[in-house]
Amino acid sequence: MNIVVLGSAAGGGFPQWNCNCRNCAGLRNGTVRATARTQSSIAVSSNGTDWVLINASPDILAQIRATPALQPARARRDSGIAAVMLMDAQIDHVAGLLMLREGKELPLYCTAPVWRELNGALPLVPVLSHYCGVRWHALSMEGGVRVPGIDGIRFTPLALASKAPPYSDHREHPEAGDNIGLLIEDVGTGKSAFYAPGLGAIDPRVEAAMRKADCVLVDGTFWDADEMIAPGLSGKTAADMGHLPQSGEGGMIAVLDGIGTRRKVLIHINNTNPILDEDAEQRAVLARHGIEVAFDGMEIAL
Repeated sequence: MNIVVLGSAAGGGFPQWNCNCRNCAGLRNGTVRATARTQSSIAVSSNGTDWVLINASPDILAQIRATPALQPARARRDSGIAAVMLMDAQIDHVAGLLMLREGKELPLYCTAPVWRELNGALPLVPVLSHYCGVRWHALSMEGGVRVPGIDGIRFTPLALASKAPPYSDHREHPEAGDNIGLLIEDVGTGKSAFYAPGLGAIDPRVEAAMRKADCVLVDGTFWDADEMIAPGLSGKTAADMGHLPQSGEGGMIAVLDGIGTRRKVLIHINNTNPILDEDAEQRAVLARHGIEVAFDGMEIAL
């Protein structure tokens, strides 16, 4: 099983177009040693030719240009993308669907709450019906699914404690399926990965999935709970936005320390997070705990 990190940043990417925080300004002027990142998405394949795109970020066209395996190779009009699977209905995870409109009918795997959002509050499906069209495959919490053409890989969704998008009419009243994690298993080798770019809390099911996986790619959005508040960028805490910060008691570092030896990678990293600075003490802390920071183009073979 092959996993490629297409985008490793949170919404807005890094540097964010309108942000002059220390990280964004430092990357632009060369005073911070860091690497630009696009908005979070991964691709999964069993054969290196046919891929499931997990989340379609607004940066999908740039991500395809940077990833030869997703580019046309077998026909005059073609794509390595066999299907799209969504973790949620956040704009930074679904806006890229519009960029895929020139292709064939799009197989789309998502939960019922996400499907409702994409037909209602954010009506991408009705718009796409005038272009390629979308064929929905429902993800439920009752078991794993197989994607045609992606032989030998099972995708098992887990409902996460997080939030629906800000535009949703039930933003403050979450429903199971608004946000999911995915246990991605190679049924032949038994190897697996757990992917959860938006993770507000750890429950026993999520912890069990993380302990089962050979590699975890989990929410790396914020270092501190008040990361957006301290510099005056927002009045919301990490928890208000549905994310578990890395630092502090019960934070992501403590969680990852508690699941034993396996590959541990943070993804969906906000532009304000000091771990983007490769010389920052916070980056050194992660290294001491055996935790990696995802980057665009990162490849994981299991």
